[in-house]
Amino acid sequence: MSKLEMLTPQNSAIALIDYQPAMYQGVQSHDRLVTFNNVQVLAKAAKLFGIPTVISTIAKDSFSGPFMPEVTALFPENEVIDRTAMNAWLDANFRKAMHALGRKKIVMAGLWTEACVMFPTLDMLNEGFEIYIPADACGDVSVEAHNRAMDRAVQAGAVPITSLQYVFELQQDWARSETYEGVMEILRAHTPYGIQVRFSKWALGEHASEAGPAH
Repeated sequence: MSKLEMLTPQNSAIALIDYQPAMYQGVQSHDRLVTFNNVQVLAKAAKLFGIPTVISTIAKDSFSGPFMPEVTALFPENEVIDRTAMNAWLDANFRKAMHALGRKKIVMAGLWTEACVMFPTLDMLNEGFEIYIPADACGDVSVEAHNRAMDRAVQAGAVPITSLQYVFELQQDWARSETYEGVMEILRAHTPYGIQVRFSKWALGEHASEAGPAH
């Protein structure tokens, strides 16, 4: 497959790795709330568009804590794959889950960028996967650590994207009514633009019904 081909619900899958309390604690490259919101943008988009999703933790019972429930609650049928290896690709259960998806385009996001994102990225690129990294949903112990990890991943062949770019690439056309309101809900809940979305709905909806038809 070509990297010029858009991500679609039919050709892609997503892996969300190590969004756990201990890992968030070390994030200094981004405002943690930004990362916290952006992974929910990814997860809710994956749920809305029916994209195969793999969720994985590291040492959840002994050190890092559970994967954030805001994400796992969206996928109650998904087994969360717990690992001991920083590199998820070294875990047999993770590899099996990724191969079972039957997709070569993989969106990969996690904490921290320099290890739990970059390590499996390099291995999966080497095995023929196409990796897309939403950089604003990842985080690391410093800006330098995050940026150098992204540099290395991109130099190896990964494609950098953002969380909203992922959503918009899946939606493509606002006339796609079956997912339109779901995308608006993601914007309302997790982005600054949500303020405008709320206002527009008020101006053209509830308020307009009181004041007369909108022009």
